[in-house]
Amino acid sequence: MTESILELPLDEQPDPGEFIRAAMQWHFNPETGSPYWLERAKSLDFDPRTDVTSFGDLARFPNIVDELRDVRVEDLIPRGYGPDPDIVGIFESGGTTGPPKRVIMLQDWWRRSGAWISANLDAHGFPRDVNWLGLVPTGPHLVGATLARLAAYRGGIGFSIDMDPRWVKKLIGGGKAEEAGAYAEHLVEQASFTMRTQDVGVLLTTPPLLERIARNDELVGLINEKIRGIMWAGAHMDADTRYLYRNEVFPQVKLFGVYGSTMILGGSAERLGLGPDDPCIFDPPSPIITFLVIDPDTGSRVGDGERGQVVMNHVSRNMLLPNNLERDLATRIEPPAGRAGDSVADVSPVARFGNEPVIEGVY
Repeated sequence: MTESILELPLDEQPDPGEFIRAAMQWHFNPETGSPYWLERAKSLDFDPRTDVTSFGDLARFPNIVDELRDVRVEDLIPRGYGPDPDIVGIFESGGTTGPPKRVIMLQDWWRRSGAWISANLDAHGFPRDVNWLGLVPTGPHLVGATLARLAAYRGGIGFSIDMDPRWVKKLIGGGKAEEAGAYAEHLVEQASFTMRTQDVGVLLTTPPLLERIARNDELVGLINEKIRGIMWAGAHMDADTRYLYRNEVFPQVKLFGVYGSTMILGGSAERLGLGPDDPCIFDPPSPIITFLVIDPDTGSRVGDGERGQVVMNHVSRNMLLPNNLERDLATRIEPPAGRAGDSVADVSPVARFGNEPVIEGVY
């Protein structure tokens, strides 16, 4: 039963307590847990297999994501996958708050999360059997790998450009905003070559780059002519900008947002059925990915409709990443019935995180 409840499709809702207890048995059993967590458990002042029995108990774990800057990635693979695990890739954070952190994605989690996001795209009216263009970070970044796989999963080809978000952040942090702007324009130009010459039906990009595209009348016309869906992720988009894109700049194009983090191996999807004046609400696929919105000074959960800092959890067979205080502020929203944790809206970055200024750049 431990493995079966951890392998359910993301649109099914197991009992959160039963799910958490099964996950603790998986990750802290010497036969199935990862070398990292089996060793890390020795320093905990509780036994996860007996003391973590509910979603709320995840708060007992320390936030370990900073340790992922240095951990040997092989030590993150649960032993339960056997001697030859099917690895999709090693993915790194964007480096916003220092040296990159690393996670490992295995094939079973990719299949389930890919099917879930694809189902959300269907619900939002995104086309199948069309090609995609990704104007998103490539290289060690999860979103770039997702582009090619998701396009193929939905019957198309994935085009992409090279993007290094860390270089942009380094330029901005060094006071070289003009150079950062020139690099961003270079990225948009590269994307325009593909849009002009190829059959592309979906654009996957970030809000800062979509803003630059929206300033170019020729590209706006090209998108309204050829693109049927824009999926945005990786940085915040305020409500006024979202309204403008949906109703004036790209009125014939479906617009769909995703909010997440490499540190939870995925994210949440824009809620279906929101009106033009509603905030952009994101619902994570609990109990695997869950959010809490807390007062950062007290650690207490804020009330519905109140602002706070986002805590993220990822609990699957693939990885256990609990109690991660993210660099984002959000409004707490009541989640759909039966789901654990919070939904979030009006996401924006904090000014500083871990004694470092937060620079979004192009991602």
